[in-house]
Amino acid sequence: METKPSVNTKGRYQLRYRGVECLNCGHPLDISDKYCPNCSQANSTKKLTLKDFFEEFFSNIISYDSKLFRTLGSLLLRPGRITKAYISGRRVSYTNPFRFLLSLAIIYFLLVGFSSNFERLNRFGSESNQLPINFGSTLMEEFDFGEAEKDTEQMLAQLDSLELKELISEQMRIKDSIILADPKKQIEAASEKSLLGSLFRKREIFSTLIQKDTLYVFDDAREKYSLEGNWHNNVSFNMAQSLIRVKRQPGAYLSSVFSKLPFTTFFFLPVFSIFIWLAYIRKKHTYTDHLIFSFHNQSLFFILLIISYLIDSVFGIATNGIFILIFAVYLYKAMRNFYDQGRFKTIVKYIFLNTIFVILAFVGAALLFAGSMFTY
Repeated sequence: METKPSVNTKGRYQLRYRGVECLNCGHPLDISDKYCPNCSQANSTKKLTLKDFFEEFFSNIISYDSKLFRTLGSLLLRPGRITKAYISGRRVSYTNPFRFLLSLAIIYFLLVGFSSNFERLNRFGSESNQLPINFGSTLMEEFDFGEAEKDTEQMLAQLDSLELKELISEQMRIKDSIILADPKKQIEAASEKSLLGSLFRKREIFSTLIQKDTLYVFDDAREKYSLEGNWHNNVSFNMAQSLIRVKRQPGAYLSSVFSKLPFTTFFFLPVFSIFIWLAYIRKKHTYTDHLIFSFHNQSLFFILLIISYLIDSVFGIATNGIFILIFAVYLYKAMRNFYDQGRFKTIVKYIFLNTIFVILAFVGAALLFAGSMFTY
């Protein structure tokens, strides 16, 4: 057998500690094999000491940091080039795009979430016995209307003169009394409507029952009113319960939505990558290549947002616009470098893809807020 070149290492990886069989999987090894080619475990027969343990721990940290800094440097200084290098096979040199983007998204939204103090908005929440709209002056006093303050006072006076609050209260009492008189009959009548119409009517009925009869779970309503335990009634009840929570604690609801935003990114970018694939369908890139390109650019976007946030927090200035402009230029350079197309084609596709991005972002945000509101 041909002799392989020796590998000089230190510690427990010295040649004198090498074995001829992997201790993990039993694969035959040569004395010069530093790692098992079958399972990648290090080839060492030396017992692990405390010194060896800490040496490996710190060496792994240094190795991760070097990979992290290399990724950051390539993202900042080589737009589009890092994606080319990664899809061409140089993956060990850089951090995983998916994991890197997730880490940055979590860091950014944690920073913003902790500093935004959404809980203060809970003061505007309403109790179950309050009107859904507060026509009183308590809420108005929370805001500085400046020159419009007199207009606000006149508007409140007109509302009081029209006795609008009493009229709405009376209408709500009548509606609630009809529901409470025979809840089962009202729910059965709602079941005859269309799917969405039935869903929202039942949600309205269950909302009244939850607030007036103090129901906590759907089983309480099912047993008390002898209702059918189908999925439609269950979903309607959960919707009603969630909307009541949102109404009572709007700040806590916004905090909950913000905590989900990092994970929403990973449902949004795969859809956006389909449009990139369509825009560059003649290029010999797979869908995964376009997705990695999206991950790298979105990672850079979060890096700029984090830097902007830190600068704004320290110096008390607003730099969001500057960093968004920097990202706009960066994205154009990245598209040029990665896809190797001329300026005109790149500009046309740049405008098209950014328009699609904004539309998808608004749709994604709307779905997130609506979904969170019905499942909070």
